[in-house]
Amino acid sequence: MSARPRVLISRSAPPAGTDPIKAVCDVWVWPEEDPIPAEEFKKRAAGVTAIFCHPPDEINKDLLDAAGPSLKVVGTMSVGLEHIDLAECRRRGIKVGHTPNVLNEAVAELTIALLLSAARRLKEGYACQNGEETWENALYLCGYEVSGSTIGIVGLGRIGMAVATRLKSFNVAKFLYSGNSQKSYAEEVNAEFVSFDELLECSDFIIACCSINAYNRGLFDKAAFKKMKKSAIFINVSRGVLVNHDDLIEALSSGEIYGAGLDVTEPEPLPPDSPLYSLKNCLVTPHLGSASLKSRNGMASLTARNILAGIRDEDLPSAATY
Repeated sequence: MSARPRVLISRSAPPAGTDPIKAVCDVWVWPEEDPIPAEEFKKRAAGVTAIFCHPPDEINKDLLDAAGPSLKVVGTMSVGLEHIDLAECRRRGIKVGHTPNVLNEAVAELTIALLLSAARRLKEGYACQNGEETWENALYLCGYEVSGSTIGIVGLGRIGMAVATRLKSFNVAKFLYSGNSQKSYAEEVNAEFVSFDELLECSDFIIACCSINAYNRGLFDKAAFKKMKKSAIFINVSRGVLVNHDDLIEALSSGEIYGAGLDVTEPEPLPPDSPLYSLKNCLVTPHLGSASLKSRNGMASLTARNILAGIRDEDLPSAATY
């Protein structure tokens, strides 16, 4: 019987993550494209030393019970930890690693792509390829420029700051930000710390970059959208649960706000008949924030290093904060 540690990988990952683990461990990888079913996950987890997972694979009490006392470490190829019961892992002495920082640049670039696409109405412009739209007048498909605008960033953390740094070159008039506290590094982009309400009322573009906690689920609701300018464009690259999607649909349909660009939704993916897909002033991408070759390979590599450190009873390079 092999003395090598056993590792369960819940979905295929880049070789940068799987090869280092396979070199020293016995590995089983879920072979399908769809997420591993809960019962299969529990069956395959029995007796493993480590689990390499991805959202939305749930690491909950039932899964941990199935894995048993042999489980030392869980490594998730994500920044978010909502799919992991951290309290239960802590109680059992199981280390948890994740992958912050690696994807900051990629998410910032995708944020700007969404912002520009929504501002310049690219979704409507693409319809020209199908002959659905024609040039009507001198204001045909005119949108808004970033130059001279006020950008409001909700959550000026690593990703929020990476977005602001890039947008600075667009000759933005002013950056506003809101959050739990003022950030000393905000001075680098001359960003002003304001209340959430002031940010909503004064910004031309509102970008959600904040992490999720018990207090900000549904933060962007009917009341929030009513405070925004009618010309405002809302961008969400954080988590879908920040937004009440029914309220967003109403705001977009009624002209309460001008447009939206969403890389995250709740649920993911949205139902095929969701109005967010059909609204001309809403652009939805399938959680592509980290979808660059550099970023995904970096995330996979860091996940492997977290797992191997946990197996060796070493400190994880990127341990989750319980």
